[in-house]
Amino acid sequence: MLHPDDLTRAAKLGVIASLQPIHATSDMLMVDRYWGGRGKYAYTFRTQLEAGARLAFGSDAPVEDFNPFWGIHAAVTRRRADGSPGPEGWYPDQRLSVMEAVRAYTHGAAYAGYAENDLGSLTPGKLADLVVIDRDPFTCDPMEIKDTRTLGTMIGGEWKWRAPELD
Repeated sequence: MLHPDDLTRAAKLGVIASLQPIHATSDMLMVDRYWGGRGKYAYTFRTQLEAGARLAFGSDAPVEDFNPFWGIHAAVTRRRADGSPGPEGWYPDQRLSVMEAVRAYTHGAAYAGYAENDLGSLTPGKLADLVVIDRDPFTCDPMEIKDTRTLGTMIGGEWKWRAPELD
């Protein structure tokens, strides 16, 4: 949770906003109960992005599951897997687009690890680290993003794992 005076501070200082979107949906009931109205200053993904902060998303495993699609779902919908707190999500003004969330998990995380020249995007000259997934998170119902399954994993241009249905 940020103090209102600090909402744009990370961007002004060039500090990376390293956040775990799944915490927003995991913590929302606790935040509402104990922080009350101040909760609107917690997990301020949209505010940080619009202020110019560089977002770097992660899972915080083993505290939360390492599945990035659960975090992308949380960042995009601001809803739990069961749909709560409702169709608009928790503090819906802080929702991100799928592209913004994916970029924070890929390029943003690579940048935070000083690896943006090698990782974080499918660009000539970078390592071919990628996954094959069972749906298009950019076009599926946002509530289905959390159900995305990995069918294959490539690291450095070599297949490390492939689901049997890909053989």
